[in-house]
Amino acid sequence: MDGKDRAMVRAGVVPGQRVLVYGVLGVVATAVVCGGIVGAFGVNRVFTGLFAGSAVGIAVLVALFGRDVVVLGEQAISRRTPLHESAIAWDRVVAGRFTLDERARWALALDLSGGDEQHGELVLLSIPPVVRPVSNAYEHRKREQVAQIRKMLRHKRIPVTVLPEIAGALHEHWKLAPPTAH
Repeated sequence: MDGKDRAMVRAGVVPGQRVLVYGVLGVVATAVVCGGIVGAFGVNRVFTGLFAGSAVGIAVLVALFGRDVVVLGEQAISRRTPLHESAIAWDRVVAGRFTLDERARWALALDLSGGDEQHGELVLLSIPPVVRPVSNAYEHRKREQVAQIRKMLRHKRIPVTVLPEIAGALHEHWKLAPPTAH
């Protein structure tokens, strides 16, 4: 992997509370546009209002979720939300770990020193357990993210701990060599 490929890796998990807020904002945008069109042109334009409102609502959701991301850059890790952006220096990263989270999903997280992050960690990915080869676009994207994050962490010499069953499944089903600790 050359420096260009390693320059930025997108990751991140949107917390449930923000997912709810984004969903409500998407519904409100849909309702406002639909209501505005029906109010201006009459009830005969309900379907036009729903169509236009849905388009605006989807655009709002894409914008919000597209902005809510963690970017692993060459110089620092950038945490972005629609209203805020902060940077985490690579020297604050103590280690990485690929373990089970509280919902029995596989979570790839970085342990951080100092800072105000909840539990001193930054979750990069949360995926359902891998039980078969890649079979859809979602799984393909997650496989690529795992590979990119793994390469970035190896480049930065961040030790990564992986549960044996996770490492085995990633190797067997997604043909990813288990990450090694340095």
